[in-house]
Amino acid sequence: MTKRAYFGTDGIRGEANRHPMTAEVALRVGMAAGKVFMSQDQRRHLVVIGKDTRLSGYMIEPALVAGFASVGMDVRLLGPIPTPGVAMMTRSMRADLGVMISASHNTYSDNGIKLFGPDGFKLSDARELEIEALMDEGLQERLAAPDALGRVARVDDAQARYVEIAKATFPRRLSLSGLRIVIDCANGAAYKVAPTALYELGAEVMRLGVEPNGFNINSECGSTHPEAMAKMVKEYRADIGIALDGDADRLVICDETGRVVDGDQIMALIAAHWAQRGRLTGGGVVATVMSNLGLERFLGAKGLKLERTAVGDRAVMMRMREGGFNLGGEQSGHVILSDFSTTGDGLLAALQVLAVLKEADKPMSALARQFEPVPQLLENVRFGGGRPLESENVKGAIAQAELRLNGSGRLLVRASGTEPLIRIMAEGDDEKLIFDIVHELAGVVRQAAA
Repeated sequence: MTKRAYFGTDGIRGEANRHPMTAEVALRVGMAAGKVFMSQDQRRHLVVIGKDTRLSGYMIEPALVAGFASVGMDVRLLGPIPTPGVAMMTRSMRADLGVMISASHNTYSDNGIKLFGPDGFKLSDARELEIEALMDEGLQERLAAPDALGRVARVDDAQARYVEIAKATFPRRLSLSGLRIVIDCANGAAYKVAPTALYELGAEVMRLGVEPNGFNINSECGSTHPEAMAKMVKEYRADIGIALDGDADRLVICDETGRVVDGDQIMALIAAHWAQRGRLTGGGVVATVMSNLGLERFLGAKGLKLERTAVGDRAVMMRMREGGFNLGGEQSGHVILSDFSTTGDGLLAALQVLAVLKEADKPMSALARQFEPVPQLLENVRFGGGRPLESENVKGAIAQAELRLNGSGRLLVRASGTEPLIRIMAEGDDEKLIFDIVHELAGVVRQAAA
């Protein structure tokens, strides 16, 4: 595949005000993407832009607006809204393009730009390469005439529209009445919409991470720090805890005892429930190479398959569309329910878990752990430059580790697409062997990265 200069596995991402996450690059994205998505007819073209709560959003958003308006594209600003809300509004408003300004689960110091096509799906590699080619050349061509510049306006009811769409995915025959729910919004994009949707469906809602200040997104809260949610669940004797990430496209949950479960368990719970009711399509679930072997065995025992893809919810969604699957996701908590959404949606996934909880009429602890995970260990090694995975020492260590596993587990060593990290993951029934392999490999990678 052609090496990409700006786009990674999930749009463009980096430290705010440092290349590539600068106002200049955002301006170029707006101009280039606007040109790519503006056909040559005379109708007005439209882009919708949402964001999370990072301080740097106030820098990136106007730069994007200027870029789009300069090529004649009208802009509608949605304000703070989950990433899946942008995908929904792109389709709902018949926009040519949707943009989300967010670095997802990263800290406030990072930011990112994700693009959605008119169908609400993330852009293909080919489309991103087309935009990249324009970003570095020809920006002065095809600028709009003074009387054809794009017009810009805010959409005041974007959050309310998303809430109504989300509520409509919850079974009409059910209510959340009688449930006490802790919702941790990570001081991010869902800080208003998620508690509102749960309350309007009848729940008693305990809120956490709903006071964004530009700096506290994902800070000691949200899906990357579920201990805050678990503590509150126990304190308030809640029935369930739900933790979203900064742009609310992923979640983790915990039961009434505070025990946390990840995306694999959530997918297993929904898959079993839907399969039992004839709602699961494609004959199984799509997940990534990071999902636990225990999920694969759990599904296999039910006559269902687990299809694995590369990391990233975009790769999962692509396989779901190809194979007719309506459930897929990642261990990290991206859960895609294609009956309702074109991308991962933490709130929608939580509502499906809550529907199972209400129908089963059992405590969450009886439902949350659908399978016993195979021992799995992930270690991240940060590197400053170069390509550690191309080192002969690293290649040799990986080959040696594969031999030691001898088919009794899985090993995955890959570069992160969003951060300067090498991710080393191994799983298998022999926990000590897995521990040894991961730590030894991490040491070799650190030496190569030094």
